[in-house]
Amino acid sequence: MMCPPAPLENGSLAMPPQPSARRVLIIEDNPDGRDTLQMLLQEWGYQVEVAENGLEGVHKILEWRPQVAVVDIGLPLLDGYQVAQQARAALGDQVLLIALTAYCQTQDRERALAHGFDFFLIKPANLEVLSRLLGG
Repeated sequence: MMCPPAPLENGSLAMPPQPSARRVLIIEDNPDGRDTLQMLLQEWGYQVEVAENGLEGVHKILEWRPQVAVVDIGLPLLDGYQVAQQARAALGDQVLLIALTAYCQTQDRERALAHGFDFFLIKPANLEVLSRLLGG
C-alpha cells in the first residue's frame, strides 16, 4: 500500500531561518534516504550525524546527545520503537524524537507515540513540516 505524501503548503524548499535545534541525528537504514536527508539538513545549517541501524542509533543518541533524532521505524538490530524507548529511558525529554517512516496506518502512528516519539511523519517527508519541527 502506498501512502500519499502530505503536500507542501507553498511549494517552497527555502532554507529555514536560524534553526534552534543544532544537532540532528538521522537513524535510517536506507542509504539514499539517509544521505539525502543528511545533505538537506546540513544545507539548512544543522550539525548532522547518521546511524544505519537502531543499535548504532541508540549509541549515538547516548554519546552525541542530539537535540533531535529523526528515526525510521523499520530498522535492523533494534527497530525504531525500541530506539525511542531506550532514548526516553536514558534522556527523558532532552531529545525530540521524530518518527519518519513508510508505515502509514493510524495504528502505526498511535504505536509510535505510545513508544515515546514526539512526532510521526510519513515518507516522503513534507520538508516544510520537518523544518517547523526542527525549529526553523
